[in-house]
Amino acid sequence: QVQLVESGGGLVQAGGSLRLSCAASGRTFSTYAVGWFRQAPGKEREFVAAISWRGGITYYPDSVKGRFTISRDNAKNTAYLQMNSLKPEDTAVYYCAAGVSAQGMGANRGIDYWGKGTLVTVSS
Repeated sequence: QVQLVESGGGLVQAGGSLRLSCAASGRTFSTYAVGWFRQAPGKEREFVAAISWRGGITYYPDSVKGRFTISRDNAKNTAYLQMNSLKPEDTAVYYCAAGVSAQGMGANRGIDYWGKGTLVTVSS
């Protein structure tokens, strides 16, 4: 079992930055790929970033590529999402997830655990 708790959300102006954290419980965290997803009001949940269990492979959709960076520290059982150049359309609840593979997460497959989310609001 892996429990995931997100933190770091908040209100930021457009062009600003935030870093989200995903703290995991359980000794098996390092064997899972980790991903970030988001869901804006009235929209479906969408993939934002994923990282392999060792941290050597990452995936991003075009909407955040070059602005967001996912990383992990397995010694701390924590994953991060650094978000720069934020836009109002980045406003959403951001969820951390753990699953079988980073590539699969990009296709919304093989996700075993979800966090409860943290709200990010970007003002214009």
